[in-house]
Amino acid sequence: MPDGQSLFVTTRPAMRPWMDVACILLIMAAAVLLRLTSFVPAVVDTDEGLYMVQAREWLQGGWPLVAAWDMHPIGAPAMFALAFLAFGVSVEAVRLLGLLCVIATGCALFGAARVAGAPRSVGTAAAIIYAGHTLLLSGLCTNTELLIAPFVTTAMAIAIHGAARALGPAPRAPGWGALVAMGLLVGWALVVKQVAVPAGCLAFAVLLGPALWRRLLPWRRALAMAAAYAALCATPFLAFLLVYWAQGWLADYLDGSILAPFRYSMERIEPAEAARRIGAAAVQLTLVFLAALVALALWRPRRTMALLVAVALAWFGIASLAIAGPGFFFEHYFLLWLPSLSLLGAVGAWHLARLVARPGLARPVLAGMVLVLALQGWVPEMQERLERGPGLMHRDPVREVAAAVAAAAGPGGDAFIANYHTSVYVIAGVRIATRFPFPPHLTGFFEDLSDTSTHAELERVLAARPRVIVVDRAWMQTMRPAASAQVLAAVEASYELAATVAERRGPVEIYRLRAPGETGSAGS
Repeated sequence: MPDGQSLFVTTRPAMRPWMDVACILLIMAAAVLLRLTSFVPAVVDTDEGLYMVQAREWLQGGWPLVAAWDMHPIGAPAMFALAFLAFGVSVEAVRLLGLLCVIATGCALFGAARVAGAPRSVGTAAAIIYAGHTLLLSGLCTNTELLIAPFVTTAMAIAIHGAARALGPAPRAPGWGALVAMGLLVGWALVVKQVAVPAGCLAFAVLLGPALWRRLLPWRRALAMAAAYAALCATPFLAFLLVYWAQGWLADYLDGSILAPFRYSMERIEPAEAARRIGAAAVQLTLVFLAALVALALWRPRRTMALLVAVALAWFGIASLAIAGPGFFFEHYFLLWLPSLSLLGAVGAWHLARLVARPGLARPVLAGMVLVLALQGWVPEMQERLERGPGLMHRDPVREVAAAVAAAAGPGGDAFIANYHTSVYVIAGVRIATRFPFPPHLTGFFEDLSDTSTHAELERVLAARPRVIVVDRAWMQTMRPAASAQVLAAVEASYELAATVAERRGPVEIYRLRAPGETGSAGS
């Protein structure tokens, strides 16, 4: 193909800034309305509680991975700590952070669509579809997938802009400014979770690929940009590494950030169970998948938005690799699909609206389709809130457990949560009795991820006799049998039953340390 021709049609968006501002305001309002119920329950997914504990400990001088261990880098607790500083230490502050991330991702999706030459309606639709579907797949809480999405999506929007310029009628090679911005954005996403690696690589390929193809960029300069991009992506991780090294905590930093995730990735669930989880996630996203298939069916290289669809399809494939990488296919992993899938769904809905509606009615029809797609997430969430969801129409057992723990521990008291929600430490305002506050890492079946002997740590915790121990009787199967026996023996020997809270699945028992010389049964 001659250099003057392009595989993709790219158009320059109409310059009406006030309309862009109106679209951004609409995206913000939609995200707020769709995610209002996120502020109701204390727990949606258990991982969020660990980042809350790490962030609180950090603000009190105890650094992540040292005072509170995890098998992720420290980006998530860093963002949680900033939210706590800005809004106070609470569940609501964390959920507000999640809302802000969803808004930022929506704005980045709007920008990606616009720089690719798509109409404003497509960008707005993609943002609203994304916000609506974050209510599914445990996305109501602020998990790592929501935290990395604004950074990865903004980097992808910058890359698409560079590709569109290289493929346009007056082609230009991407500059260093775009590369630096993309590298630092992807670099921060990497210190939240390493699953951003594939998307970061794709963004670089999108930025430089068209310029290389059209011979706008010498290979020597491209190699220099690749080296610079890799260094920029590594900068946040290396900066934290230097801080930990200076304080003598390098081993803790490497263990939690690199070695533990590697050990985790070496384990796999059975293929049949993986297929079941993939299918369950896909079923929840049925309508947006159907809209995306329309976009793919109507894709033509020289049609408007061809570049956007091509990049979004590649992004979806890369996200699928990132989901499969850890080998466990937990529900919230599939949130990585949403940015690319939302772009494809928005393009598909736009095409459908133009096919089925008369001229002049396409926009209202598109708006109706986007509303239906957004309701795919909102309706199941509201059904859950109204039927049995905690906090709105019914009591919230997690907050009740936290209140009981606070009362039993007293001012300045510590607690050990054997197999319940980690967020109780923060909601109750009690000290953690162990640097492994996440139960699966200490009493559960992921006890071998750390280079520290969690068996010895459990013995130390029980021997130190924390003021409160929390046992969820209905979640005993989440504990190793040996750990369960140790905890129950310690409870029987030294504790009394202070309170019982009824969870939907069974009772949660809060045990208080008996006074010296006091005897009696801990209960059953």
